Amino acid sequence: MNLKAYLAERRELVDAALDRMLPADEAGGDILKAMRYSLFAGGKRVRPILCLAACEAVGGGLEDAMFCACALEMVHTYSLVHDDLPAMDDDDFRRGVPTNHKVFGEGMAVLAGDGLLTQAMVLLSDADRGEGLDPARVLRAARAVMRAAGYEGMVGGQAADLAGENAEPDLALVQFIHAMKTGALITASARSGAILGGADEKGEEAMVRYGRRVGLAFQIADDLLDLTGDSRLLGKDTGMDEARGKMTYPGVAGPAAARETGLRLVEEAAQSLEHLGEPAEPLILIARYIMERTN
Repeated sequence: MNLKAYLAERRELVDAALDRMLPADEAGGDILKAMRYSLFAGGKRVRPILCLAACEAVGGGLEDAMFCACALEMVHTYSLVHDDLPAMDDDDFRRGVPTNHKVFGEGMAVLAGDGLLTQAMVLLSDADRGEGLDPARVLRAARAVMRAAGYEGMVGGQAADLAGENAEPDLALVQFIHAMKTGALITASARSGAILGGADEKGEEAMVRYGRRVGLAFQIADDLLDLTGDSRLLGKDTGMDEARGKMTYPGVAGPAAARETGLRLVEEAAQSLEHLGEPAEPLILIARYIMERTN
């Protein structure tokens, strides 16, 4: 299959769904404008695409998981808005455009992130969105996403990342931070899609194994791109991790070892889904793409 065409098509579907689920409305004021500004700033939509692909891989349909896919992108975008704030990474650009706080101010950026996270919770708990699905599965999928977003996942990883700045290099700590800060939500993307698609216990466990490996590889690739990537393609400045004293995988293990680890992880991720056959092909190709991407 043509992965580039597949990703472009799915990105368009997700963008259209996000526009329906968080429509522009002048009555919404600056807060809605700020939320939509970052939500539609050109993201790759990796997490929602993984959710949809996982759902289809186990026999579900796109609409079974679209509400969850959009919620995942809102959670991810909220995390980027807050991550860019002066109190965190203090970034001026994200995806090639000024960061939210540079356009709307720090206070509004905080609220925009809060609004996106809350709207994700609204989507995940809206009975109409999961119409026709087993309510217990909808609840399990929602719990997987929100748990991954909290202190047991992304927020906890961000806290450990902040605490680890300028600390002595520690590979175990780097792996923990990456697994929490990036890996948890990526794992939840694959897991929630599988749950909504009707996966049995074995299928769900396979998606968790896949997500954990893809999640760690994704952050390793990000770390490498910060070292060697093109800022024009990335849409943000490079070399910032080292400048901030952040602990990264290539910084601790070396770039060559980091790349080798990333390549091993994506192959392990691919192998974990081989038993699903052709329906899992998009997920397998996405895993391998993780270490090939340039932005």
